[in-house]
Amino acid sequence: MPSDVVLKTMNAVHRAALKLTGNRIGAQFGGMPSLELTTIGRKSGQPRSVMLTCPLREGDNYVVVASRGGDDIHPAWFLNLRDNPSVQVRVVGEATRPMHARIASAEERARMWPLITQKYKNYAGYQKRTSREIPLVVLEPVA
Repeated sequence: MPSDVVLKTMNAVHRAALKLTGNRIGAQFGGMPSLELTTIGRKSGQPRSVMLTCPLREGDNYVVVASRGGDDIHPAWFLNLRDNPSVQVRVVGEATRPMHARIASAEERARMWPLITQKYKNYAGYQKRTSREIPLVVLEPVA
């Protein structure tokens, strides 16, 4: 599994590509739109941003996958939003907006997971690598 240093480097390269190309490179990754998720660090209390792909959009809601490449531990951003669900989301090319993050219910996951894995097979592979159930996170607009 990728180390934290590798993941942070990948995020930095992704942001740089977006900035240097005016969002032409990196706006889509693997056929999925990219978004920047900003959480509040559960230990530091400081804003923490990560670039993620969004394999599913339902209305105004975005669904992201807390896979960490199939690692046995949850990604830090997931732990942060689990403790503080008030997040900021910036879809590439759009303005940042406040959103509420919540973990998809068992029923929602049972419906959404096949939709995601049918179109993006890498997620099914990630689930096979780990014994934890990979959570889906629904990002909902704040009124």
